[in-house]
Amino acid sequence: MSIPDAALWPFALLMAVVTAYLIRWAAEATALPRAAVTVFLFVMMAAMLGGAAIYFAAPSRTSLIAGLWASAAVMSISVFPLFAVLLRYAARARAAGGPPPLGQSGLFLGTVAALVLSNELLMGWTFSMAAGTSFGTASWGGVFQGLATVVSSPWFLFTMSVEMALAAYLLRDRFDRPLLFVFAAQAAIMFLSPPALADPRWAWWSLVLGSGAMIVLYVYVMEFIYRHRELNGAFARYLVRLIGLYGLMMGGLYVWLRYGNVELFALSIVLEMVLFLEAIVSSEGFRSGPAFSWQLHAPWAFGLLGTIFVAELFMGGLLDLQLFGSSWLALVPALPMSGSAGTIAYNAFYNGFWFTALVSGSTWFLAMMGAEMGALVYFKLREMRLPELRARLVLMMGSYALAATYFPSIYYQTAFPKLPAGTSVPVLGWSMGIGSAPLAPSVFLVVFASYVIVGVLALLFGRRVICSVFCTAPLMFQGTAIDSMKSFNRSSPTAHKFLGSRFSRAYSVSMGLTMGSLVVASFVSYFDQIGVLSWTVLGADPTVFLFALYFGVLWYAMFVAIPYAGNYNCVTMGWCYTGTIAAAFQSLGFYKLKVRSRQVCKDCTTMDCAKACPVGLVDMVGHFRTKGEFRSSKCCGVGNCVGVCPYGNLYIHDVRHWIRERAGTGRPRPTPIPMVSIVLPRETGRAANPAPVAGATAPTESVGRG
Repeated sequence: MSIPDAALWPFALLMAVVTAYLIRWAAEATALPRAAVTVFLFVMMAAMLGGAAIYFAAPSRTSLIAGLWASAAVMSISVFPLFAVLLRYAARARAAGGPPPLGQSGLFLGTVAALVLSNELLMGWTFSMAAGTSFGTASWGGVFQGLATVVSSPWFLFTMSVEMALAAYLLRDRFDRPLLFVFAAQAAIMFLSPPALADPRWAWWSLVLGSGAMIVLYVYVMEFIYRHRELNGAFARYLVRLIGLYGLMMGGLYVWLRYGNVELFALSIVLEMVLFLEAIVSSEGFRSGPAFSWQLHAPWAFGLLGTIFVAELFMGGLLDLQLFGSSWLALVPALPMSGSAGTIAYNAFYNGFWFTALVSGSTWFLAMMGAEMGALVYFKLREMRLPELRARLVLMMGSYALAATYFPSIYYQTAFPKLPAGTSVPVLGWSMGIGSAPLAPSVFLVVFASYVIVGVLALLFGRRVICSVFCTAPLMFQGTAIDSMKSFNRSSPTAHKFLGSRFSRAYSVSMGLTMGSLVVASFVSYFDQIGVLSWTVLGADPTVFLFALYFGVLWYAMFVAIPYAGNYNCVTMGWCYTGTIAAAFQSLGFYKLKVRSRQVCKDCTTMDCAKACPVGLVDMVGHFRTKGEFRSSKCCGVGNCVGVCPYGNLYIHDVRHWIRERAGTGRPRPTPIPMVSIVLPRETGRAANPAPVAGATAPTESVGRG
């Protein structure tokens, strides 16, 4: 006979509160007696839960007696080790003339973590059976499946989340506020676990709210590392491990929703709890551990970006599967994982490639990435002072919202409900309109017009209309934390090869391969359409594959690889064919960077403009000093150089300034610049470094006011 949940939950919550206080005892234990008593109490709790589990497994008078005898036996036996430890401690204290410290014992930490998890598993098992859940042989299907069922039950997940939140609160004085925020987010995300309740409404709302909580956590972490370039080592390692486990959790939830298997999800929960308990009990490292500059540790930054991407990828697939069900599954490739080793390897690569490309191009994934990176762009917007740069960031966020989410998922599905899947957005679905399918005249005109418009805008205003506004990449690259990773452009040996405005050999090879692949794929696609050839790549038209490769897989791989490939590597390395085409138009147009006074640049010793450039155009300073202007097809118009110039001497020149010059409305005007040169004594014959002096004035050397 099952017990109503309403009668069981008060006991479950009481057990959670007791466990949280015992965790606090373990964390604050500085002497062996307190540690031993804490372990003893954990054993007592396990004995009681174990006895109750024996009874509820097959309720009867016999099982009741067996459960009581088992509990009593464990309690009785555990008293002897406790007394032995206390007596030994007393002897050592007398010999040493004082109580010896406990220290950070790995055995103690492991014992506490094992006992807490054991108690939680016993609690979940006991309360599930008390509520009427049967764990017979048919239901268990093996030990691991049975344990996974217990871990994914509300009696484990909900009580564990309460324990996490309460233990973090009780020990709040031992941790800094950022780590406490992370603990609180962990508790909320664990509570919002979709498998906890067998209710479709709970699965839907917990998935949405849990994803939202995870997005908030990622934004907080990224903004925190932007504000704190020096991180505590223990805290930094905890973040990467936690987000890595969230990637495993999202993958487990995807497997659960698609196949009904909770084992992978349960494994992620158990590992997360081990990580949490280790941090709670050994808090000393988070307070006094060594610090390091994360911008000098490419492996750590790579791990952070990689784990976030994996978690987001599976979260996007999970949302797509939850929302679209069978229609989504029809698009996901699933070649069988059987046959020879070569066949299995190929099928695994095929499935993984198209799953990544499909999810990374889906609306929900792009919406999540937009929410995260858009928040970082908003934080950067608040730091901007120049109206032109602020306006560009606003346009960039608006373009992302329209082009990445609204038009593909809402507008086209509403306006053209009968279009087959994959054709609702021709410019995206047909690899920027090149090849892959015969185009109807009306669609061809739209594609052709889009190219003409982009080309004209690039001629007039530079490639920034694509690479800093319309493309989805700018939103990913220009937020606070990601923008600060431009330091890797100079520190990474690979990224260092692509510095400067010149076309290095590495850049020429990368750009040549990219454009060559586009031309070859387009011709092959065309010959496929007219029946001359019949070639596919991974089962797809060559241009469809090329689009999926560059913008569905490679782009995100290179985004994660920023610590090694540098920031904005789609521009610096020239592997984005759309950006390369826009760069060609820019080289023929009006776009350039100009300075008002060359002398100011000659006197400047900061070179802040070159340091702020996200594409590593470190040679711009020399051009400003000699020519007063700088042109480069790599410049994508972010404008960081303009914003950081300490003297307001730099501005972006485009068709607007050209028109003013021709109309005679852009006459040279004196510009207040707080800089003069200090001359050393005459016998040295040299000029010293410039020093800022308020109120000094320098003449301008170029027309236009920027």
